[in-house]
Amino acid sequence: MTSKRFLTVGSFLRPADLLEYKEKIEHRDDITYPFYEDFQGYREAEEQAVKQIVQEQIEAGLPEITDGEFSRSLWHLDFFWGFEGVRRFIADHGYFFEDEAHSHATDYSFETRKDIGIEITAPLASKDHPFIAHYLRTRELAPADVEVKLTIPSPGHLYGELTGRPESFSNVYATPAELAEGMKVAYTQFFEQYAAVGGKTIQLDDCVWSLFAKDNPTGFHNKTDMSEEEIESIALDFINLNNAAIDAAHAVGLTVYTHNCRGNYASRNAMAGSYGEVAKFFLERQNYDRFYLEWDDSRAGGLEALKAFENKPETEVVLGFLSSKTSTLADEQNVLAQLEEATKYVDKDKLFLSHQCGFASCDCGNELSTEQQWAKISQGQELALAFWGE
Repeated sequence: MTSKRFLTVGSFLRPADLLEYKEKIEHRDDITYPFYEDFQGYREAEEQAVKQIVQEQIEAGLPEITDGEFSRSLWHLDFFWGFEGVRRFIADHGYFFEDEAHSHATDYSFETRKDIGIEITAPLASKDHPFIAHYLRTRELAPADVEVKLTIPSPGHLYGELTGRPESFSNVYATPAELAEGMKVAYTQFFEQYAAVGGKTIQLDDCVWSLFAKDNPTGFHNKTDMSEEEIESIALDFINLNNAAIDAAHAVGLTVYTHNCRGNYASRNAMAGSYGEVAKFFLERQNYDRFYLEWDDSRAGGLEALKAFENKPETEVVLGFLSSKTSTLADEQNVLAQLEEATKYVDKDKLFLSHQCGFASCDCGNELSTEQQWAKISQGQELALAFWGE
């Protein structure tokens, strides 16, 4: 059974032969994205894997599909590596996530891969960006009546990472404000190129907003000694940058989604933070056409945060009540009850169901099998059909 009300965030578990190449990439910083010239057979392995995952999505009846994000190692950095003026290198350490999967503890000692270093060496520009070819490959594999979306990081998220390390951009951009302007130029160029080859839908993924939540113990922009005015001033830098990107995408006819989560690496999260704490920033003031929201556990807080959409009647909301991090299926009655509660705040016709995030935001993937991944997708479709009847 299929349902147009069940959607996927974008990433899927990679096959073993593709992961062999990804693991080689992780330990090299003398190579250039998309790395096809650096590893014999890599391009062919990726193309075969993409062909298979596209076919599997079509057979599953998904109304929107992606290339499974098989063309990247990490959900966000590969896109940035594709810009002119960016150098990738192996950093002293990776990102840090919770030590044990599903623990929701505050011990964030699990270290990710280390090829996360970025240095801006010249003004940012989008010229022959590899993601354009990746989109075209997927579009050619999909039937005309199946929507193909492309997922990329929001400029706000990358801005947040870069401004945390000023040395990453200071040789080219003297201030964060100059960096933001440079990012606007590169993103606008990319959107124009994407639209020119027939792209219709772009999804800007973003993990930055929990950093503003006062109930996030690992946040950066939520310190007790910070005034509300200080927090709002910083938040506006992110809001204005993302809205500028949305405006640029809309100007060339694109529909613009966003996805928000609190990190997803090997079934682990990177932070807490409820939507109620950031609704006035992330939900109210950003002009996306559709929001994919992570709501699979207590970290997200109560659904009353959806009140932020009361003055945005045309905005679609995808509720991530299902988990891509676990190997078990969801409690169906609980999910149906949550969906019913959500209709108190958002019109039922504007709601959709999904998992809280993709199954492999980074190439290592979450701790479940491919069979369990598709079982979860099947359950999501059945739940959506039961709730919406379509």
